[in-house]
Amino acid sequence: MTVCFTQTECLKTAIKVFLGLFIIIGSVIHPEQIHAQAKQQRKILLLTERGGQHEGFVIAALRWLDSLALVQDLKLTTINRPDGITTAFLADYDVFVQLDFPPYTWPKEAEDAFERYIESGTGGWIGFHHATLLGDFDGYPLWQWFADFMGGIRFKNYIASLATGTVWVEDQTHPVMRGVPIRFDIPDEEWYTFDRSPRPNVKVLAAVDEASYDPPSDNTMGDHPVVWTNEHMKARNVYFLMGHHGGLFRSAAFMRMFENALLWTSSHDDNEN
Repeated sequence: MTVCFTQTECLKTAIKVFLGLFIIIGSVIHPEQIHAQAKQQRKILLLTERGGQHEGFVIAALRWLDSLALVQDLKLTTINRPDGITTAFLADYDVFVQLDFPPYTWPKEAEDAFERYIESGTGGWIGFHHATLLGDFDGYPLWQWFADFMGGIRFKNYIASLATGTVWVEDQTHPVMRGVPIRFDIPDEEWYTFDRSPRPNVKVLAAVDEASYDPPSDNTMGDHPVVWTNEHMKARNVYFLMGHHGGLFRSAAFMRMFENALLWTSSHDDNEN
């Protein structure tokens, strides 16, 4: 034990201790390790649908993502059109997020690049709501590959007057559903319906109980998945049918699912399934 009797002696002792610790730490942490840690920042590409009835959802999502980025060390890049999407462009991102942007108006090069990105597992994908507006819209034909990616479905209808519905989680062990209650309510959603359930071709993580709709609606499917992942693709992916309005970011369950999805789809840990 070192005892110092003057302020000068104490200062010299403190400096020696600090330098000793610095040398020890420097011998344990190599520059390569520091570089590897810096590379762990997750790069997220956001393709947004701006204007129209989903603007509120997109604005709320971007605000929430900005806050999350500070906590989870995310680097966010936002684009509003798919025109510049190429294979080389996508290769720089860990996750591609479709914030309500529909699966049409994409140039052929962008479609091809996206398909390769998903099929090769270059990165992950998260889609919301309008991302399954699959059909012939505004003079654009159905993107058949995307329809198959979403489970072989085609958009059929929606609840225009909106309804609150109860969602039931079907697999609480999946990374996207960790910490999510087994049932929760989603208010004022459009609840898209399709020509068939995607269940035979995807893994369903959650479904809505159509009998819970408030107000009641005849626009139903019977089996109505609302969160699912296509395990036939190399890319980790998840689709959320919800995404009509910004009020979703007052739902703890929705925000937990979104955060879980970002971390899971951007992870390269093969042990996290």
